[in-house]
Amino acid sequence: MVALKRGLPAVLLIFIAACKTVGPDYQKPAVAVPDAFYGAAATTESIADAQWFDVFSDPVLRSLIEEALRNGYDVRIATARVEEARARYGIAGAAKLPEVDYEARGGYGRQAGETGAAFLGNVGAFWEIDLWGRIRRLNEAARAQYLGSEEGRRAVRLALASEVASAYFDLRELDEELDIARRTAGAFGNTYELFDNRLRGGTASGLETSRAEALLANAAALIPLIEADIIATENQINVLLGRVPGPIPRGGALAAQPIPAAVPGGLPAALLLRRPDVRAAEQALIAANANVGVAQAAFYPSLSLTGLLGVQSEELGDLFGEGRVWNIQAGLLGPIFNAGRLRNQHRAAVAQFDVALAQYEQSVTRALADVSTSLVSLEKFAAAEEQRQRALRANQEAVRLVTLRYDSGFSAYFEVLDAMQQLFTAENNLARTRRDRLVALVRLYRVLGGGWQT
Repeated sequence: MVALKRGLPAVLLIFIAACKTVGPDYQKPAVAVPDAFYGAAATTESIADAQWFDVFSDPVLRSLIEEALRNGYDVRIATARVEEARARYGIAGAAKLPEVDYEARGGYGRQAGETGAAFLGNVGAFWEIDLWGRIRRLNEAARAQYLGSEEGRRAVRLALASEVASAYFDLRELDEELDIARRTAGAFGNTYELFDNRLRGGTASGLETSRAEALLANAAALIPLIEADIIATENQINVLLGRVPGPIPRGGALAAQPIPAAVPGGLPAALLLRRPDVRAAEQALIAANANVGVAQAAFYPSLSLTGLLGVQSEELGDLFGEGRVWNIQAGLLGPIFNAGRLRNQHRAAVAQFDVALAQYEQSVTRALADVSTSLVSLEKFAAAEEQRQRALRANQEAVRLVTLRYDSGFSAYFEVLDAMQQLFTAENNLARTRRDRLVALVRLYRVLGGGWQT
């Protein structure tokens, strides 16, 4: 018995020294990354290096984004999920340490003709020695899930700032459309009033008057439709801000919103370090790799230690006398037959790793495609806006010239009306292209994973 007591610690030390972590250690997968984004030149600098408040300089827009990041529902949900993942990481880490609990009971009763009291107090401990790294792999997976949730929160914050900015630019474009529609309706209204008065006086034809009335009605019909779109866009922003429906303040006009002449995208390799969905996908891959080790460790026996220290007595006064009890035990538990359950659990873990690997590679490919599309779109929208401005200037000149010709008697007023209608279309086209260019800038900042320093 004495030899057993002396040999038990030595055996345990041998077991502990032999502890190893089974399963594959994580290796970052190699993915093909080009030297530059497709359709764009390689640059060492990137707009994503700037913080969002440096990219979106409209003070009203800044205040809206700040409010959304403070009160937005998506941010609150993402933050709660991070806290949940952090707590689960703590749960997994607690398994590495012994678990200690206590028990205390007391009673009084009669049995076999005798009446008496009984008292019991114990402190017990349990510890699973992590021989094969099962607990370490569980902790590794929980840590990766926690870090992945942090990346998810960063992705939500970036998406929220981008969605508020895009909706704000939509709103400013609708404001400009409404202003154009009102000005156009006013101009057509004056024309219709002129022709209607002339028709009553017998100096204008019914055709001219009807044409002017149709143009007035078409322009006026757009006003309530645009107003409805403005309310819908304001409500969209309010939801992003976590507000009840209400008006949204305005800052600079659409044409006053700054856009850099050159917007660098940076290098594709930096994108993989910066973009939150790619980083989150890699954390999911790390967790899946660790779970393969958890499944593999289940094939091996587990070693546990249990201990008990307590007191029990039929007399309260004897609790700290002869009533002391203690014991310590070591247990070894391992599988013999489980009808392939462990083997299939391992297969499932390997398959889940393969899924996570494909999702990681997919996220990298999607990120490269997103940035390429956004860089090219921003460049092309800039070229389109230049041509829209050219078309607007030409239409303004056409209206001026045809009005002079009409006043001189060389043109019918139909030509003036057609020129005014084309000018109305050119103004709307320019406003929409400017909005598209601003939204493309927002999208580029988002797909680059902007505002996070590697």
